[in-house]
Amino acid sequence: MRLLYPLTFFNTRRTREIFNVNPTSVPVRTEAENVEIQVFDFSAAHLEEKKLNTIADCFHYRDNNHITWINIDGIRKSDIEAICQHYHIHYLITEDILSIGQRPKMDEIDGVLFCLLNMLYFNEKNGSVETEQISIVLSKNVVISFQEIPQKDVFGMMREKLKLTASKLRTSGADYCCYALLDMIVDHYFLVMEKLSIRIEQIEERIIRRADKRSLAEINNLRKELFVLKGNVSPVRELINGFIRSESDLLEEKTTKYFKDIHDHIVQANDLAENLRDLMINLQDLYISQVNLKMNEVMKVMAIVTCVLTPATVIGGIFGMNFDVIPFSHHPNGFIYTVLAMILIMAGFLVYFGRKRWL
Repeated sequence: MRLLYPLTFFNTRRTREIFNVNPTSVPVRTEAENVEIQVFDFSAAHLEEKKLNTIADCFHYRDNNHITWINIDGIRKSDIEAICQHYHIHYLITEDILSIGQRPKMDEIDGVLFCLLNMLYFNEKNGSVETEQISIVLSKNVVISFQEIPQKDVFGMMREKLKLTASKLRTSGADYCCYALLDMIVDHYFLVMEKLSIRIEQIEERIIRRADKRSLAEINNLRKELFVLKGNVSPVRELINGFIRSESDLLEEKTTKYFKDIHDHIVQANDLAENLRDLMINLQDLYISQVNLKMNEVMKVMAIVTCVLTPATVIGGIFGMNFDVIPFSHHPNGFIYTVLAMILIMAGFLVYFGRKRWL
């Protein structure tokens, strides 16, 4: 049915999904059916990895003198409020964790560092950029990360590093653990942009071969996904700057250089996002050029056909005039001579056009 209605190629519903964000409205978040809680409690010589059943099971990690990373997959209001109250997290941070469609940001409230940003994924099936809001809270010796979808995660590499005794994660503080989480999120942006660049190349090749409405629809839809990418990548630069400028006691001076490394990555990611957007503009110009070229080819063929058939039309019109005396009109071979004259003149036009390389 999509083939019968070309306008459906343009996916206007996606436009509403991207732009229908009102930060002043009360968010309506669907409570997660399943909540997965994973805890890594570690030091240089100690590692405890557990999957917990309830939020209350992770309360005793607050003052155990180890570094603790608590990852909560699935957002429930009661669970979030309970853990934030136990770890003395300000209610404004609790509201941000429960919010929907927040702009990436970093805050420091009551001795707790908080940042919120989106993890990005590329859906190969429909060619869209999907987002998952993640909140990270850094307090003394504790890092708590809140995710929305248990099935999606980019922290697998970090879990593997925690299992290595000599890894930097095991021998560093909670601030380095927070850095590692942010670093993996930012690094995953490049994978999404790589997928988008492949799509752009495919569309470019398709436009060169054949520019049609489907190609224009793909350009339009991909521009929307680049808007999602740009809107999520650009603010992270300010977020990382917040950590670099922060004078919080939770951040060791030696960790600042690692956040500067993330800053370099996010600046590069932002530049790549700009380049991809410029490529999409060039693709649109290429589409218009190809359509105009195709139209010019059609007009050229029509003009050549008109020029070739014009002599035959003129000759046929002359010999079709209502006069008694017309040269060769009563000649036994008049018809043959007339047709030969038409053919020779048309052939002469074709040879001339060929030498001018108009064909």
